[in-house]
Amino acid sequence: MKINCVSCGHKVDLDDAYDDYAGQIKCFACGAMLEIKIEAGKPKSIKLAWTQVEHAGVESGAPVRQTGLNYA
Repeated sequence: MKINCVSCGHKVDLDDAYDDYAGQIKCFACGAMLEIKIEAGKPKSIKLAWTQVEHAGVESGAPVRQTGLNYA
């Protein structure tokens, strides 16, 4: 079975072990962590997974690191 990464669109190939699976997988093209739910070999949901570090930064109001890129 193949699913598309919701971050970059890359097709992630999953073997039969994922026919009934709920959890995280990693896109090897962009490194995004995906939260997936598959039942009876059919995807039920695919979304980006929040990591604890990202989630903690959002909740704590931590400043966003500047990259040096200017889009103005």
